[in-house]
Amino acid sequence: MLTLLPPVVRGAMVFLLIVISTILCSIPLLLIAVMKLVLRVRFARRRIDPVLNQIASTWISINDQLFRGSQNTQWSISGVGALAHDSWYLVNCNHQTWVDIFVLQRVFNRKIPLLKFFLKQQLIYVPVIGLAWWALDFPFMRRHSASYLQRHPEKRQQDLETARRSCARFALTPTSVMNFPEGTRFTADKQAKQKSPYRHLLRPRAGALGLSLAVLGARFRSFLDVTIVYPAGIPSFWDFLCGRVPDIVVQVEQFNVPERLCGGDYASDASLRAELSDWLQAIWVRKDATIDAIKVRYPPVTKYI
Repeated sequence: MLTLLPPVVRGAMVFLLIVISTILCSIPLLLIAVMKLVLRVRFARRRIDPVLNQIASTWISINDQLFRGSQNTQWSISGVGALAHDSWYLVNCNHQTWVDIFVLQRVFNRKIPLLKFFLKQQLIYVPVIGLAWWALDFPFMRRHSASYLQRHPEKRQQDLETARRSCARFALTPTSVMNFPEGTRFTADKQAKQKSPYRHLLRPRAGALGLSLAVLGARFRSFLDVTIVYPAGIPSFWDFLCGRVPDIVVQVEQFNVPERLCGGDYASDASLRAELSDWLQAIWVRKDATIDAIKVRYPPVTKYI
């Protein structure tokens, strides 16, 4: 029914409904999280964390129903068979827009454990949702600049330690650790500045991936490499809310991480870092070719509908 409304009206209504669902779901989430904060024992975490994750999954389902009822987007999703909700996964994806988050949530919600992202420290201050991310144990990373680290070398290990602590908590309950190796959203300017060798991607960084494998490598059921393509061009979140994204293509490739890359000391082992970087680069070459192949299947579109 919402699809009959003008796009701007539709977008405003969907945004308002998402805000309401976020507030309503965050209230029980934060109340239960306070219990977890007080009861700092593993027994409590093993019982409370699944409840928190279930609330978050319900919120994702509500939002997804809103999108389904307000959009005529054609989805093409492949490679999501044989997934398990009671296992650990390491999920890897190219990053272009905030819409990627909602796409990933739709693809994987209730198929694998709740996706946990590495977030910038500043995002903890986002009203309501920042506290919800904290309650769900999303890792907040400071990601100091190279110039800052030159002036304060003692801060170099700060994000490493944060990632280690977060991954140790993830070991208690089945979790999907989500990683955007590019570290930022793709733009043509960033691609040019990096002198990226890829047509559709920025250079990948293996840091978060290496730390996740060091702490949880033996637990991961498999590695899920996700490729998201918007054939009509990269949309803004507002485009998505207004239903102006005609097609979304998601391709998931599932395979095992080489055993030699799991459980090592990524922070201090230079040869391990180099091998993991080479492995990730090979995935990126294949992903770039996959995006090329997907784009060939869709006729060029000059603007959103």
